[in-house]
Amino acid sequence: MSMEQMFVFSAEPEDGSLPAHPAEPFVWYPGIAIATVYGLVILVGLVGNITLIRTFCTVKSLRNVPNLFMSSLALGDLLLLVTCAPVDASRYLADEWLFGRMGCKLIPFIQFTSVGVSVFTLTALAADRYKAIVKPMDIETSNATVKICIRAGIIWAFSMTLAIPEAIFSDLHTFHIAKTNETFVTCAPYPHNGDLHPKIHSMVSFLVLYIVPLLIITVYYVFIAKSLMSSASNMPVEGNVQVRKQIESRKRLAKTVLVFVGLFAICWLPNHAIYLYRSYHYAQVDTSLLHFVSSVCARLLAFANSCVNPFALYLLSRGFRKQFDRQLCCGRVPRWATRAQSGGCNNTHVTSLKGGSHSLPSCNL
Repeated sequence: MSMEQMFVFSAEPEDGSLPAHPAEPFVWYPGIAIATVYGLVILVGLVGNITLIRTFCTVKSLRNVPNLFMSSLALGDLLLLVTCAPVDASRYLADEWLFGRMGCKLIPFIQFTSVGVSVFTLTALAADRYKAIVKPMDIETSNATVKICIRAGIIWAFSMTLAIPEAIFSDLHTFHIAKTNETFVTCAPYPHNGDLHPKIHSMVSFLVLYIVPLLIITVYYVFIAKSLMSSASNMPVEGNVQVRKQIESRKRLAKTVLVFVGLFAICWLPNHAIYLYRSYHYAQVDTSLLHFVSSVCARLLAFANSCVNPFALYLLSRGFRKQFDRQLCCGRVPRWATRAQSGGCNNTHVTSLKGGSHSLPSCNL
């Protein structure tokens, strides 16, 4: 999130823990190594998310409500990887902010927007699974694609609105290191005076972009779990095969969304925790090696969240896996994928999660 602008590692004091000049081996070589890891994360994320979006856009059978939301999620991840990750990596190769005052306002805005799109889209996905499983009769079938696109647009607009304060208040500020009596200028959401603003900023960000959405998702999944257990217990032993397949399909979709939510929660929690620590110790600049390493790992883990979703879906869905391989290999399914997926996807006439009756691949998601 934008508050991670405070993660400055390039101007630490020369006290034996983090030398200040990247030309010195202790900083220069670790900086290259860290930037290389960033590059790998960006590359993997670009390949995965672009292929996911292409798959959902070109394969008609995969254009359903969850997948449209996942495409929006992938678009937000791409935005984060293309804009914010390279800027974050540059901090380990240069001892000053390289992107000027305009970049200091734009990058935090983009980052906050992207994280907002991710967590609010996951919340919308949980709500969609709740309607499909607990209240299937409430699902509207007319103009479903248009309505989902409108909802996704609203999520983007809402996230951008929440990010406006980041662009307004973020600026280049001068910080002072008491141990060495050095000063440095970096991009930060507020000047280095007073301790109220950083505490408010960190707590509001933690609540809005983490705690509250995850609590809402948890409530949805409690009702989903109850509904699925009730359906399983009330179904006769010789139950309708078509109904059983529908329930299994809903379980798979709910499981997929839950995995996405779990990955988000795990990947972003360390980043939030470190920022909260920084905001409550704002008067001091922690130059310890432990803090440096934990901060780097937290940042990389947060950015890694933007590249894991396509591959998590790849492992969870045979239908998506086949189409993903086809898109990745320019329209041809590789031989190893064909052998792994022997039997393919048989068209099965089932009642879709939207309420209509369609012929869908039985292995789709």
